[in-house]
Amino acid sequence: MKILKLTKMEAIFLRKRKSILFLLLVIVICIFTACSTNENSEKTISVYVGSEPESIDPAYNQTVDGATLLIHAFEGLMTLDKDGKPMLGQAEKYSISDDGLTYTFTLRDDIKWSDGDPVKADDFIYAWKRAIEYKNATVYGYLFDVIVGAGDIYGGVEGVTMDDFGARAIDDKTIEITLIAPTPYFLELCAYPTYFPVREDIVEDNDSWTINPDTYITNGPYKLESWTHNSEMIYVKNENYYKYKDLGPDQIKFVLMTDANAVLAAFQNGDILFSDDMPNEEIDAWREKPEFNIEGELGTYYISFNTEKEPFDNFKVRQALSLAIDRNFIVEQIGRAGQQPAPAFIPTGLTDADVTKEFRDVGGDYYSVAKGDYEKNLREAKKLLAEAGYPEGKGFPKFEYMYNPEGSTHALIGQALQDMWKELGIECTLVDQEWNTFLQIRQDGNYQVARNGWGADYDDPITFIDMFLSNSGHNNSQWKNAEYDKIVNKIKNSFDTEERFELMHEAEDLLMQEAPIAPIFYYVDIFLKSEKLEGFYSSPLGFKYFMYSSVSK
Repeated sequence: MKILKLTKMEAIFLRKRKSILFLLLVIVICIFTACSTNENSEKTISVYVGSEPESIDPAYNQTVDGATLLIHAFEGLMTLDKDGKPMLGQAEKYSISDDGLTYTFTLRDDIKWSDGDPVKADDFIYAWKRAIEYKNATVYGYLFDVIVGAGDIYGGVEGVTMDDFGARAIDDKTIEITLIAPTPYFLELCAYPTYFPVREDIVEDNDSWTINPDTYITNGPYKLESWTHNSEMIYVKNENYYKYKDLGPDQIKFVLMTDANAVLAAFQNGDILFSDDMPNEEIDAWREKPEFNIEGELGTYYISFNTEKEPFDNFKVRQALSLAIDRNFIVEQIGRAGQQPAPAFIPTGLTDADVTKEFRDVGGDYYSVAKGDYEKNLREAKKLLAEAGYPEGKGFPKFEYMYNPEGSTHALIGQALQDMWKELGIECTLVDQEWNTFLQIRQDGNYQVARNGWGADYDDPITFIDMFLSNSGHNNSQWKNAEYDKIVNKIKNSFDTEERFELMHEAEDLLMQEAPIAPIFYYVDIFLKSEKLEGFYSSPLGFKYFMYSSVSK
């Protein structure tokens, strides 16, 4: 073979050509690498379930998006399956006494915290005591009222101590719980985030334990690796989780955003594979697309009136403002996703004592939500307002309606309410607040009227009733009624199913008569999910499960 000698110019050209080819190769490799390690791949998924969480402490969280973060990091004695039914979690087995009052749980042998330490029965007992301790003032402490002594401890009753708490660790693997009455939903409570365990040596006297990934020691399928506030939270597989081999993505990035339009753009660009929010004006355009999903949800969108502030301390004022709401307009023109106008607080979907009937059907409506009856409702509202001392709205003080600005829904509803209440001759101003600030102001009672919403914590109507106990952390209306407290106490101490439901209807009767709230509609769960995202599921409580998901090629 003849060896060709290159000229100087040829050699320079060849070197340049090789350099260009090498550069192109590097670019291709970089692109391929970016694609293979992109935020959405077989090993990584990016999703949106909410903005910066107020708290990721099991005892203090009070939001649905916060609960989604918690179920990925922690696990209770029980957990929920794809149908929302309780199944064994950290417990290997359990037994229930014949009278339904004593539950005995045996923990698995292979459960560990994310730092490798074994999960012990005392970790659960400590977490529960921490949630009900009076000085902690957790908003969800009342969920333990079904356990002997818990209600009095949470309420700060003098002379009652933790020694009276009806839950104890018999040994490292055994928990015994004594209830005040048979509680058909207790296993569901054991799957709820407030019942998750926490480590005393990590949590005690460390208010910032949830902020630092190094101290956020958890026992669930994933663990927090990093948290860039108001931007993203990255969860990675917990190698110490007993079902580690069954887990899906190595990494889940929970993107933290506040603007629904930006969230939609991220979904359209493929930056996220799931969005738990979208602009209302886009619903019709997406309705027929395969990525658009609507599922049932046990929840009610409502208004809270601060009953400690004039003129909302007058139940006739509250009733009048409630009757003046055109609920059909709100669900059809603003919601636009199949929400139901709410004629009562407790939503559809919950059964009654006779399981062939729904609680809502037995309880009936407290006012008409028929389209043709709105004018009649408005006339009754004006009459009530006059009886309260404000004929045609004269003398009624200007007030503020507060909402959180995430997305456009709350703002649009606020504007609609503002116009509807003008029909009574009264005026309100709209005030929007950042989510965490909004939650704190509403909980502290430093508002007049505010938007609110409640999703079931478990499948029983009491989850909508006991939140209005005088000592409930979720009683944002600051409404206190001794008769109501007495009825709820009877419900929780009842051994008779029919009596329980009769009392729950009686409690709702009193709640709707006093009207510390104004129900507007029953929720549906709207979300966008990429067709590439497989193995995802959602519970009727609104919790989103990504731990067993995968991304198809």
